[in-house]
Amino acid sequence: MSSIIELGEVRDGSPSVPPARRPRVAGRPLRCTAVLLLALVVLAGATPVPQRTVSVVPALSNAHLYLVEDGVFVVDPATPTGDRYLTAYAQPSPTDRGARRRWQVPLAGMADYLGVRAERGLVLLIGVSAAGGVLQTTALDAATGKQRWQIPGLVEWTTDGGLLLTSGFTEGAGSVRRVASDTGRVSWSVPVSSSGSPDYRRGANGVDQFVFVQPTGEVRVHDAGTGRLMRSVDTLPGNRSAFQQVQVVGDVLLVVSPDSTRVVAYGLPGLDPRWTAEVPLLAYATDCAGLLCLINQNGGFQVLDRATGVLRWSDPDHTLMDIRHDRLLVLGPGQRYAVRDAATGKLWSDLGQWDLAPVPRRDDPLIGMRPGADGRMLVAELDLAAGRPRTLDVLPGVAGSCQAAPPVLLCRRLDGSTALWRLRP
Repeated sequence: MSSIIELGEVRDGSPSVPPARRPRVAGRPLRCTAVLLLALVVLAGATPVPQRTVSVVPALSNAHLYLVEDGVFVVDPATPTGDRYLTAYAQPSPTDRGARRRWQVPLAGMADYLGVRAERGLVLLIGVSAAGGVLQTTALDAATGKQRWQIPGLVEWTTDGGLLLTSGFTEGAGSVRRVASDTGRVSWSVPVSSSGSPDYRRGANGVDQFVFVQPTGEVRVHDAGTGRLMRSVDTLPGNRSAFQQVQVVGDVLLVVSPDSTRVVAYGLPGLDPRWTAEVPLLAYATDCAGLLCLINQNGGFQVLDRATGVLRWSDPDHTLMDIRHDRLLVLGPGQRYAVRDAATGKLWSDLGQWDLAPVPRRDDPLIGMRPGADGRMLVAELDLAAGRPRTLDVLPGVAGSCQAAPPVLLCRRLDGSTALWRLRP
């Protein structure tokens, strides 16, 4: 384990002290004042230069690294012999000199890894199995790395601390199952057709309902804790062969037509009809400060009233990147970011060109990076409320591929190594 201490900018030498002239009238108060001033000047010159600690994370150049709230996970690249490891490092504190290794475990039977999440005492690894090529989730104890369970499928936390596991859709019909987080034991299962594509209603601490559509057009709402059917409605009385999709945005369920140009909204969990809207080719929908943002497949997005489906405004030239309170972060031509008002679409500010660093938590500050004039990397918080970037640091030797868990930054360096920086306040 190694660490490097980088010195901050070094100013010009300490100001010299002019030679004192002998006072015309000698006196103790004047002599004491001169001595005190001299001491203050010397102490000011001796103030240590601010330091920045850089902690190197041991990892091969083609390893996969994942920065989480309190640590870093390194997944080794595959080798011809199949030897592969997952290593967990603790994030260094402000006084640490390096990233401390917590544990290391061997990995086997996986062709590739797509993600690592550290949540509620578990480390969840999402990968593709080498045998069947299906998505698989492996749960490890966050403190020790000991494997708890491994099950095909993808998981979502529920509001009561359990896990919902969706699986089987690549082979045909699938299912939604309730899984105990500590053992992986399945308590119930709900079958879902291959065209069902379940979606979730999320509360403050996880999923409380899941929704899917049957090939017959029947939309079903189930309780995420018990699997119990709460409500269903027939959405295709005249056409039983059409393929539909469902998307949940808060307490609104959107049923999307097969050609993705028509959206029918229902309330949850009662499935009461609300409105119908004709839209451009829809990719997905998301909440926008109490409104609905519909992201188009061909670029741009629309903002609709949540209760009525009436179009508030649209932006065909920008991509929606993030939502914070009543401000939208959008990306336009030339990699330039801008801030718009969610309710009106008013342009608040142009933030300029940035590369946005991924963050592990939804409410983490937005961290932007761009090369500086002197070859260093400028790091800033993109403050949407203030409508401006706030400079956090200027780092030497950074190549890119950064992830942020403020106040910690993980980046590749120009020499091929990977390191952690603790950003200055």
